[in-house]
Amino acid sequence: MTSRIDWVRSNCRLLRAIAEDFARTRPFRELTIGTGIHLEPKTVALLLTLKDGGARVISTGNLNSTQPEAVEYLRANGVQVIGDRTTDEGEHDRYLRSVLKAEPELILDNGGDLFARYLEDPYEATNGRNVLVFGYGSVGKGIAASFRNGYASVAVIERDPVLRLEARFDGFQVPERDAGLKTAEIVITATGAEGVVTEADLDVLRDRVVLINAGHFPAEIAVERIAADPRVARRQDGPEGVTTFVLSDGRAIHLLAGGHMVNLGGPRPLGNSIESMDLGFALQARCLEAVARGRTSPDDVVVPVPSSINATVAEAFLELYR
Repeated sequence: MTSRIDWVRSNCRLLRAIAEDFARTRPFRELTIGTGIHLEPKTVALLLTLKDGGARVISTGNLNSTQPEAVEYLRANGVQVIGDRTTDEGEHDRYLRSVLKAEPELILDNGGDLFARYLEDPYEATNGRNVLVFGYGSVGKGIAASFRNGYASVAVIERDPVLRLEARFDGFQVPERDAGLKTAEIVITATGAEGVVTEADLDVLRDRVVLINAGHFPAEIAVERIAADPRVARRQDGPEGVTTFVLSDGRAIHLLAGGHMVNLGGPRPLGNSIESMDLGFALQARCLEAVARGRTSPDDVVVPVPSSINATVAEAFLELYR
C-alpha cells in the first residue's frame, strides 16, 4: 500500500525531475548537508532529492512540527535524523547543535535557528570546490583570489617561505604538499617550473581531480610521463580540450588543454580581460620607452618596474577607466 509520503513524492514533479538529474550528476558527492527544517512529507521529498545528489544528509526538525512518519521514512532511506518531535526549546537547541557537530559544508535552514547557532561558533565551511594553487607569485595570487571570490576553499603550495607566509596572512591554507593534493578537487600550477605535478603524485590524487596549468610553459604538469605510467589503464580525449586518464583502480584524473596554458591553449582561447592586458601592455610600452630614451640604469629590474612608470600608468588607468 502506497504511503502518504510516497504519494507526495510522486506528485512533486519538479523535485522528481531534479532527483533524476542529481542521481546522474551527483553535485553533492562527498559533501554533508545539515538541515533544520519542518519534517513532513514534502520536505522528505526535498531531503531525499539532496541525498540522490550524493549528499550525506543530517537533519533535525523545527519546534513541534516534526511528524514521526517522516522521521521513520527518512531514517529508513539513509538520512540521519537528529531527535524526534519536541516542544522543549532546550531539547531543540541540543538537536540543532548536534547537526552542526558534523560540520556540514552546506546548511539548509527553515527559520534561521540552525544558521544562528553556526554563527555563534563558526567552523570553516565552503560553498565551492577544494582548490590547490601551486605558486604564490603574481599569477598564483590572482588565481587564488579569483577562486576564493567564487566561494572555493583555496590552499596554496609555495616553496618560498616569505611568499608562503604571505599566502597565510592573506587567509589561504598552506598545507604540506601531499596533504594538499589528497583533498584537492582542482589543482592549478602557476610556478614557471617543470614537473610540478608528475606521475609520482598519482597515488595521492583524488578521484575526478581536475589538473590545470596556468603557467607560461607546458611543462608544469608532466603530461606524457603521467600518460605512460603503468597505473594509467586508458586515456580518453574528450570534448572541450578535456583529457581523462583512467587509472587501474578506477580513479579518473581530468586534464585541461593538454597541460598548456589554460586560458590561451584550450579550445576557447579568450586570454585575460581586455582591461588587465591594457594595463600590462601599457607598463611594457612605457618601460621600453624608458630604455630607448636612456632613462634606465643597471639598478632597474624587470619586475617591479620603476616606481615612476608604475605611478604614471596607474594615474592614466584611473583616469581612463572611471
